[in-house]
Amino acid sequence: MSDIEPLDATLLPPRQFFRFSADVKRADGIESPKGFVLDESYALPTFGELDGRPSFADVRMAWSPRGLAWQATVDGKTQLPWCRDSRLEDSDGLQVWIDTRATLNVHRAGKFSHRFIYLPRGGGSAGDQPMAEQLLINRARENARPARARELTARAKTSGSGYTLWAFAPADALGGYDPSQQPRLGFTYAINDRERGQQTFSTGPEFPYEEDPSCWAELRLVE
Repeated sequence: MSDIEPLDATLLPPRQFFRFSADVKRADGIESPKGFVLDESYALPTFGELDGRPSFADVRMAWSPRGLAWQATVDGKTQLPWCRDSRLEDSDGLQVWIDTRATLNVHRAGKFSHRFIYLPRGGGSAGDQPMAEQLLINRARENARPARARELTARAKTSGSGYTLWAFAPADALGGYDPSQQPRLGFTYAINDRERGQQTFSTGPEFPYEEDPSCWAELRLVE
């Protein structure tokens, strides 16, 4: 007689039982040095409520032939964001994972998989300037081409009650990015905040979304 009991589905986060997809609208001018603003029609859906995780950040995304852009707003804070250039992954801010080939049935990232981090503070001599960096993906079969200095850009407006972060990744930093031929992306994000907690897109921290593309969602780039 076997001692193995059937798995209780109630022990698994509900998001585990779904494959998510979403549309991302085009917005021209997102590469402008003067910046951009995305209205509510660019908001990404929030799936964390399925796991009983209320959303605290408003995350919006747009695309153009020149690259990808995000706008993230976090409210309800009582202090400035905690950001350190020496502790990027522990800092308050936005991380994004992008697979320009949308190979969502593999468990290890490849050369078309990218991981970027954008912080509202932590840069500059006083540590009060926004910053953007590329991070490696653990266990990747092959790493994406390293982004060149200042290819990734970030702007931010911060206060003691929160911040809005504007982030941009140009097409040159996204190996394989070709919306006209490949209008689908594998994607997920994580907003980390020492006060508010963590908000993720497709799957939660119970699963290895930081390194496993099968945990990511599909985005459709639409006009």
